[in-house]
Amino acid sequence: MNKSLHVAIIMDGNGRWAEARGEKRVKGHEAGAKVVREITKFCSKHKDIERITLYAFSTENWKRPRLEVEFLMKLLEHYLKNELEEYIKNNVKFEAIGDIRAFSKSLQKLIKKVEEKTSHCDGLVQSLALNYGAHDEILRAVNQLKNEKKDITEEMFSNALDCKDEVDIMIRTGGDHRISNFLLWQLSYAELFFIDTLWPDFNAEELGKIIDQFNIRERRFGGLN
Repeated sequence: MNKSLHVAIIMDGNGRWAEARGEKRVKGHEAGAKVVREITKFCSKHKDIERITLYAFSTENWKRPRLEVEFLMKLLEHYLKNELEEYIKNNVKFEAIGDIRAFSKSLQKLIKKVEEKTSHCDGLVQSLALNYGAHDEILRAVNQLKNEKKDITEEMFSNALDCKDEVDIMIRTGGDHRISNFLLWQLSYAELFFIDTLWPDFNAEELGKIIDQFNIRERRFGGLN
């Protein structure tokens, strides 16, 4: 079977994980970054998974306390610098989706560098959603297409989005049952999994079980089998 699955994950619960241990929220984000590496490596070896998209920083996350936002920016920079070698080693192509223009020039440059250095990798594609919100993504696509002289098709609209691939499996950790402005267009026929596990406790074994559940679900896409 050719690799075909697109898995998208809302990585929720880092702060609550840390607070439950009497630690600062940033400790949860540090632990969560380690899980990103584990899950990405697992997906790169999985026979069915072609793409994984991780909700790392939303357009709404700027509302968090300034010190937490500053820490997240430093953590992202540290993560990308450390993971470049791992990406290449595991044949993972990295890409960012979202409007990264809000980030510092140095962070934008680093994101572009990692994209370029991994552009030759033809295994798993790992997308990090950075300063991403589906409303923002859709509005930017509309503005890109507004001067078209012909009717806009679904294919044209999809190709104007940051993420051009429909999602097969959407997972949200942390116990909440909502999508939180994530890949609204791409999730139209995704199978949704809401789990109580906090992101720093999530692991490859649990992801494997979710994929097993997905494989026995009947996907009709509005029709009949």
